[in-house]
This record gives sequence, structure tokens and C-alpha cells, in this order.
Amino acid sequence: MMSIFPFEALRPAAQHARQVASKPYDVLSTREAKTEAEGNPYSFLHVTRSEIDLAPDTDVHGPEVYAKAKENLDAFVGRSILFIESKPCYYIYRLTMNGNSQTGIVCCSAVSDYDRGLIKKHEFTRPDKEADRIAHIRATGAQTGNVFLAFRDVPALHHITEKWKQEKTPVYDFTTEDQVQHTVWVVNDGKVIQEITALFSEKVDCTYIADGHNRAASAAKVKAALPGNPGAARFLTTLFPASELHIMDYNRVVRDLNGLSEHQFLEKITRNFSLDRVDAPCRPGHAHQFGMYLGGQWFKLAALEGSYSTDPVGVLDVSILQDNLLEPVLGIRDQRTDTRIDFIGGIRGMEELEKRVDSGNWAVAFSLFPVSIQQLFDIADTGNVMPPKSTWFEPKLRDGLLTHLIG
Repeated sequence: MMSIFPFEALRPAAQHARQVASKPYDVLSTREAKTEAEGNPYSFLHVTRSEIDLAPDTDVHGPEVYAKAKENLDAFVGRSILFIESKPCYYIYRLTMNGNSQTGIVCCSAVSDYDRGLIKKHEFTRPDKEADRIAHIRATGAQTGNVFLAFRDVPALHHITEKWKQEKTPVYDFTTEDQVQHTVWVVNDGKVIQEITALFSEKVDCTYIADGHNRAASAAKVKAALPGNPGAARFLTTLFPASELHIMDYNRVVRDLNGLSEHQFLEKITRNFSLDRVDAPCRPGHAHQFGMYLGGQWFKLAALEGSYSTDPVGVLDVSILQDNLLEPVLGIRDQRTDTRIDFIGGIRGMEELEKRVDSGNWAVAFSLFPVSIQQLFDIADTGNVMPPKSTWFEPKLRDGLLTHLIG
């Protein structure tokens, strides 16, 4: 059964919460982070993407970046922008977007549960991303990035969180520029804390990483490197019931056509896909259908019967695209390490795919149908992994509202 723990969050004073709250560090480039934080000295991006406060030619993985993150975090505490909770608490975090809400419990999970496979994975991690977060955690003494976990619904837990939300006043409640409402309650009643802890221990067999594989792996490696540090034995997580989650498409752009002309490329595609020109951006309406943007033209692709495996991983659209197009046609063997491919969350829309290709820096873009939460559970339960960047969850938690200090 699962072990979760209340913790003394480092969090913003209520009047600063909206300014502090920032998009997750890993969904923004340095340029985007700098633009987001411009004119806002309270933005937590000064901690999570501290290179924005250094010279433009600074190596984003250089030691001075992590030292600056520590300096900025300490300054936020010193100026009373952030403070440390007086006692260990749980936190209820509700995200509302387009009229739909999902409510999670922010807590610490045990690294030992991750090591034992009770916190299940569905993706491999990227060594460079791990190294970055390890250096950031060790320099700042803080886990600033939240690991987003899913679990199968527990009605009794839902009852507790709904009752608390109805009866208590939130400490934060604001809407960000992307029209997502962020509402946070502090659960500071000892009896309720014990009830929540017991329910996870008794009713939840395992949790699933929805978003944050690199952050979870980094926490595990920090624990191994700091065996005498009890804070490092736990890591910052938010746990959401599966029924409330929404997975969006996670799309791809590729830098070149692997030496092929557009005509040759299209000819090779038709070995495994039907191919039709369409007049409007193509966001797939069902599994095994793909959109493709090439040379200013949208195409609709459909995987041909018999061209793909029907096992739990092979049947995924991200696998079909990899096995039948990206590798055999474009020569992309490992999406984790190949610099010719990039990934674009569905929240950015088809316009972002067009923008990338029309810029001339990318040759072709692909839109995919989203993976389902049940597919994610099935693959994790069987010990399999999906291709990299298979799932994009929206809405996303904001960094800076609740941080775990490892001491």
C-alpha cells in the first residue's frame, strides 16, 4: 500500500501567490521563460529557470545557473515573499479549466515506493533532464517541481476533500492568464490528516506517474546521494483521481526529411498509411488517424490495417508513428536523444505546428490522437513503457505555490 506524508510547504504569502505562481519549468524555453517573467520580480521562474537573470550566452546547465537559483530562492524567503508552513499539512489543489475541475492532494510520497515500483512509470527518462533537476535540487535544497500522480478513485477520499472544500476558505484562489483557476486549501486538522494518510495506506495499491518522470527519477537519485538526509527520502507529489483527468495530444515536429524530397517522402509514407490532402488543420478524431503538415499543406493519414502490432504498446498511435514512419522513413531511432525531433503539447494547438514548419526551421509536423488514461494504466501495470512524450495533461499545476524543502 502507498505511503504519503504531510509536509511543511514553502509557499507564498497570499497577496503574492498569483505573481509567484509560474508555469512548469519544463514547458518553457529560456526565451519563453524570460518573456513570462519580464516585469515580475516575484515570478518563481527566477528560481526554476534562473538563467533568465544571467547573461544571454550562459550555459543553462552551468554551475552559475544553479547558484543563482539558490540565491533567488533565499531572497524570496528573506523578503517574505515565501514562508515555511508552521506544521506538516496536506494541501488540496483544484484546477478549473473550461468549466471542468480536477482536485488533487499535494503531499510527499516515499522515494522507497518509487524504487519498489508502487509508483508506476510509463516512460523512460532522459539523462540530461535528470541531471538538470538533480543539480537544481542539490543546489537549492528544494524540490520545486511537482510530480503529477494518478490513482484509481477512492470514494471516501473524494468525500473528505469535497467536505473540506465546502467548509473551509482557500488560501489561494486566482485565475491565470491562460484562464485556468487555481484554488488551494490547507488541510491542517490532525484528525483529517490521519484519515487521508490511512485511506491511501489501506485503499490505494499503487499510483501512476502522469507527468514528471524526470522529476521522480531525479528525486530518487538525490536520495541515493544523500542517504543521511530524511527530507530527501520523500518527494513532492500531487495525487489526482483518474476519473477527473484529461489527456491531450502530444505532437511532433521533425527538423528535416532525412535527405528525401517531398515527393519521395510522401511516396514512402503510403506503404503504411493512406494519405489525403485536406484544406484545414487536421486534429485526429480517432485512434490510428494522424495529421501531417508539410510544405504549407495539411494531410490526413490513416494507419493501414495489418501495418502495426496489436499489443498494448504497439497499438498506441505514438508507437505506430515511430515504428512505421519516424524510424524507417526519417531515421529517428530514439526520440529521447535525437535532436532532430521536438514535442509540442496539444494545448498549443495546430497553429503551433504550422508556425514551426512555416518558420523554415522544421520540415514536417505530426498531430496525434491522445492516449487514454486506461491505456496508461494498462501499460504501466504490465511493466511496459510508452514512447517518449506520449501524454500531455492539462491543466497543469503551477510551480512556486507549494515547494518541498529537503533540508
